[in-house]
Amino acid sequence: METSNQKPSSTESRIIVAFDVSNYAAAIQLARRMDPKQYRAAKVGKELFTAAGPGVVEDLIKAGIDVFLDLKFHDIPNTVAGAVRAACGLGVWMMNVHALGGKEMLEAAANELAKMPVDKRPLGVGVTLLTSMGQAGMDQVGLNGDPAACVLRLAGLVRTSGLDGVVCSSQEALLLRNDMGKDFVLVTPGIRLPDGKKNDQERVGTPEFAIESGAHYLVIGRPVTQAESPNDVLLDINRRVASVQKQ
Repeated sequence: METSNQKPSSTESRIIVAFDVSNYAAAIQLARRMDPKQYRAAKVGKELFTAAGPGVVEDLIKAGIDVFLDLKFHDIPNTVAGAVRAACGLGVWMMNVHALGGKEMLEAAANELAKMPVDKRPLGVGVTLLTSMGQAGMDQVGLNGDPAACVLRLAGLVRTSGLDGVVCSSQEALLLRNDMGKDFVLVTPGIRLPDGKKNDQERVGTPEFAIESGAHYLVIGRPVTQAESPNDVLLDINRRVASVQKQ
């Protein structure tokens, strides 16, 4: 699929800040604590979207902040197509669907995105395997193979369906970059600073490791949003990323 905004430029931040807060006021307060030049986009997920609705997405965009709508659409193809169409109407920069919905559903999402003018078309990425899930979790739900093999298989399905890339952990990024090529967008959550806790994540990595492995964008939540000075943390991560890019 042709899009106008796939790969990040050498000067823009690679960071997507996860606005995983519980209400509209908290989201706006968080946005005011950070310089929008220090991060690429705000991730609006299920908690915030359910609490605040599409209005918070529209107001962040009006404030000059691009939005990654992280609702992981997973339903019958017609329903997902309608959800993608509605997300396009909000003007989001990126959205995702869950790859486990299957090829027909993924193609329905891709076809809806293809109807948008190139300069207004959001990036569409497929969620492969949640970073909170390890081998034990895969076994419980009956997914075959190890996490890396599962992610690779689902990423191939996403690519052949016409979407722009996938959400994957940094641990699979190098495998996907080598197999899928440099233009296939990789979005990596589960990013932790070297001294950070894993919390409820299983497959995590540092910002430097993710970039070295081929990630385009890093989704970072608690290490930034729970910091005393979120903007200082963003500056530090951007410096870390820049040092890797120069190598």
